[in-house]
Amino acid sequence: MDPTDNGWENSAAAWIADQGEAGDFSRQYVLDAPMLARIRQGRAEGRFASALDVGSGEGRFCRILGAEGIAATGLEPTPTLRATARNRDPEGCYVDGRAEALPFADASFDLVISYLTLIDIDGIDQAIAEMARVLAPGGSLLIANLNGFSTAGEWRRQMDGSPYFRLDHYLEPRTEWVSWRGISIRNWHRPMQSYMQLLIGAGLRLAHFEEPRPSGGGKHAERFARVPYFHIMEWVKA
Repeated sequence: MDPTDNGWENSAAAWIADQGEAGDFSRQYVLDAPMLARIRQGRAEGRFASALDVGSGEGRFCRILGAEGIAATGLEPTPTLRATARNRDPEGCYVDGRAEALPFADASFDLVISYLTLIDIDGIDQAIAEMARVLAPGGSLLIANLNGFSTAGEWRRQMDGSPYFRLDHYLEPRTEWVSWRGISIRNWHRPMQSYMQLLIGAGLRLAHFEEPRPSGGGKHAERFARVPYFHIMEWVKA
């Protein structure tokens, strides 16, 4: 599978416009707050001084990390997204590279972040091994990911018009193209065991697991409260 044929470069302009500075609904109202809560707890414990954001996109979360006092490096293979990150954050560090072969020495970072990027990675075995490799002992791999229940399901309507969520073929890993507001990208569906087995096999210990509910967003939040669209995991390196 060609890793460059994933739609990201062609969708970059639409993605940048859609995210703005604050991020989309899922970031603003579901994921940012619990992700920052884990990061701030680690900072309070004196554990997080340097971070790697794997798949940093246009650099939004790297800028947030910088505001939290963390020296962040963004890794992004999509040229337009990486250029935008550098333009918006000239003092930041944004590197070309792929998760499957991180261009960093062992134990380089106290914190490695994968914020909705595992679903984009073809070579997930190599990527998780690489994230563990560059993580310093005692450091954390903090993951926000699409829940496998959501990527294996879809909303439908019953005969009376009421919506329900249908789940099928959950155990079968596969790619699919998803499109919205001018963005068209290739995502992976994988069952939870695919990630859990790799993370455990990399010698990491699960310290936190959460399926966050929306913290706002009005009527748009209803479907995110009915189905676990996302989960957050923090894995610690012994």
